[in-house]
Amino acid sequence: MRVACVGGGPAGLYFALLMKLRDPGHDVRVFDRGVAGSAYGCGLVFGDDLLETFYRGDPRSGREIDRAAFRWVNQIVHVQGREVLHAGARGYSINRQRLLDILAGRARGLGVRIEFDREVKAPSRLPEVDLIVACDGANSRARLDTGRFQTSVRLGSNKYLWLGTGRVFDSFAFPFVPTDSGPVWAHAYGIDAESSTFIVECAPGTWTGLGFDTMPPQDCLRLLEKLFERQLDGHQLVGHARDDAKVRWLNFRTVTNQRWYDGKTVLTGDAAHTTHFTIGSGTKLAIEDVIALAGNLHRHGRLELALQSYQRQRQAALLQPQSEARLSAQWFENIPRYIDLKPHQFATLLHGCRSPLLPRLSPRLYYQLCHAAEEVTVLRELRKRVAPKVKAIYSRRMPSHPGGGSGTRLFGRAGELGTGASISHPPGRAGPG
Repeated sequence: MRVACVGGGPAGLYFALLMKLRDPGHDVRVFDRGVAGSAYGCGLVFGDDLLETFYRGDPRSGREIDRAAFRWVNQIVHVQGREVLHAGARGYSINRQRLLDILAGRARGLGVRIEFDREVKAPSRLPEVDLIVACDGANSRARLDTGRFQTSVRLGSNKYLWLGTGRVFDSFAFPFVPTDSGPVWAHAYGIDAESSTFIVECAPGTWTGLGFDTMPPQDCLRLLEKLFERQLDGHQLVGHARDDAKVRWLNFRTVTNQRWYDGKTVLTGDAAHTTHFTIGSGTKLAIEDVIALAGNLHRHGRLELALQSYQRQRQAALLQPQSEARLSAQWFENIPRYIDLKPHQFATLLHGCRSPLLPRLSPRLYYQLCHAAEEVTVLRELRKRVAPKVKAIYSRRMPSHPGGGSGTRLFGRAGELGTGASISHPPGRAGPG
């Protein structure tokens, strides 16, 4: 089979190497518009489940990823001058460029041809192939060129900024800082022994009130360093690839598609769907997409049947993550509803932000229910039995391809009335990727 992968991110590279592992005779080419070594973004976060998936798919690259991964332990919520520790949560993160280097090296070793600095503006301009895999992100040119996927895009209301810092966070940190214009907060986690990802988020009124809408990039970074002075401990904030021109505030784009394939073009990863970065499942879901796609292509003799099966399988698998992502995004878009709670109460509700009950109850009532469920054995056992069923029902009732509403499991079980996880949390499994 002749295959063209449009996009050289983790999903495109992993699909390419999986295809060559299944059949060395496949002719697989990856086209990436970026220059080699110029990955966008600082780091990715994931849990035991994705690491196990890497090992199952290709033990050789799985071992390299395992060795390169940064282990963080515990989560700390900084709010109202207090630190609330959520002990036991753990996860992994990795420098995005390091992950791409591992996957690209493995793919090349298997015979995949990778062409950097090659922008594919339209699939019709590609060489003649049997399959075009669009893995070029939320703004996929391959998807836009075809135009028959029935795509829906919704912009979140909050503004966010993806940065890096030389301060290494050994625990996943959620610092919330008050200002005269409203709270500003961050999602911070170490990605290697020298750096961390530091995602800043705030409401649109806070963004304009602080002047971020007109502020030059360097002034923006300096103000944020002042706001998060305590957490950064003297370290600076930097833009992507240490290029301050890359400092751009964004609104999260929730992308869904009614159709995931058209003719010989198929969507994967963010080109097919996005889940809000607060649940950190982007990389995990994209890798699961391409594993399913490679498996279906191997099982079915006809391309149409393989793509039909892939679409049906992955759209069903996305129901719960998409539902949780909408709830999580909604929680962070309504921070004023929770920010005046006592620190331990606020942290509990942060950990429960994916619960479908939370938006429907008063924050204090929800906290009381959480506290009772932790203290009373019968209620704790009842929650374990009922919560997964409630979440499953809620996910099925939500529209599969919403036009509204707002994805590594960042929060542990404590204080949560729902379930579902990627980041490990003893005794079972317990934030962007």
